[in-house]
Amino acid sequence: MTTLEILKAAKASAPELALLDTETKNKALMAMAEALLNDEVKILAANAEDIENAIGTISDVMIDRLRLTHDRICGMADGIRQVCELDDPVGKVIEQNVRPNGLVINKVRVPMGVVAIIYESRPNVTSDAAALALKSGNVCILRGGKEAYKSSLAIVDAMRKGLQSVGLPKTFVNMLEDTTRAGANELMTATEYVDLLIPRGGAGLIRACVENAKVPCIQTGTGICHIYVDDDADIDMALNIIENAKTSRPSVCNAEEVCLVNRKIAEDFLPKLKNRLVDSRDNNPVELRLDREAAEIIEGKAASENDFDTEFLDYILAVAIVSDVKEAVAHISKHSTHHSEAIITKNEKNAAYFTAAVDSSSVYVNASTRFTDGGEFGLGCEIGISTQKLHARGPMGLSELTAYKYVITGNGQIR
Repeated sequence: MTTLEILKAAKASAPELALLDTETKNKALMAMAEALLNDEVKILAANAEDIENAIGTISDVMIDRLRLTHDRICGMADGIRQVCELDDPVGKVIEQNVRPNGLVINKVRVPMGVVAIIYESRPNVTSDAAALALKSGNVCILRGGKEAYKSSLAIVDAMRKGLQSVGLPKTFVNMLEDTTRAGANELMTATEYVDLLIPRGGAGLIRACVENAKVPCIQTGTGICHIYVDDDADIDMALNIIENAKTSRPSVCNAEEVCLVNRKIAEDFLPKLKNRLVDSRDNNPVELRLDREAAEIIEGKAASENDFDTEFLDYILAVAIVSDVKEAVAHISKHSTHHSEAIITKNEKNAAYFTAAVDSSSVYVNASTRFTDGGEFGLGCEIGISTQKLHARGPMGLSELTAYKYVITGNGQIR
């Protein structure tokens, strides 16, 4: 099907999905989860083709983002089941106002309609996005990256089987066949058919959507995440948190990219950091890119002009020394993408200043930035992490995929 044909079919299906009750939507989700498991062999075969085609063209950490396994497919199915257990936001009364003239004004959550998601090489996004869209009453249009096309198509085919098994139209979940830039632009400008566009991917994709989209667009994803180690930090805690934030899965947007260290503890802390991230790691040692002052204390690569503005998505960490929490906040304000930042400290005053002054969607005290995730926040799974301020911010779950309308009930009032 052409992109236009898919857009028309999706738009035509939106009213039917918006009117489904919670029980019917949950029944469909359970069928979609079961269908993923039933089609595991087909999905893994498609994924193997994608990986074979991608080897040599993308980095090893990006291959890891692309790879599916039995456990990851089971995790995708579990994510869909978790969405079943969440409260349905559609129809929920956000506010009620009874006017002196007797009018009852209810502010009620409603679906967006048709939600489009453009994403890159993470095929698990396919099931997450479809599940959240369906539960929130939205038809979804998925445009995956060419590296993961066969994997994503196999996942969509399975979920559509699940929908049809419970008597619902397969057009509730749609995937574009065109993975070219022109195809993406057609989606970005489909004002007659798309109610919301969510890009998930690197800086280039997000910038292209923000600059070219004529449909409403939420800026998501890019994560230059900072951790500031205060002079009053628990050193062992700081090392554990940084190791987790940098190395547990460096290819994701909530991984740490920059470490800021208070000057008062730098000579003691930095050698311990190097030992933990470099010397003691037989596999995947972290490349430290050091500012001038840090390079006088430990060995590493000199940081370039752009290293503090780069989302590495790899075993690379930029390191800088700052004088205090205020300078740390100033550094973050200059270089952050407003995703996730953390302070490690026992000083409550410094923690309070940091959380108040840092302008990011998620701000942590004594915890890893890796928790910025819909599942970890109790949202089931997420459709993206918004780094803007209008409509939604941070991990986006069911409520963030709804708008609202006013429903006014009277008994003959006129004005």
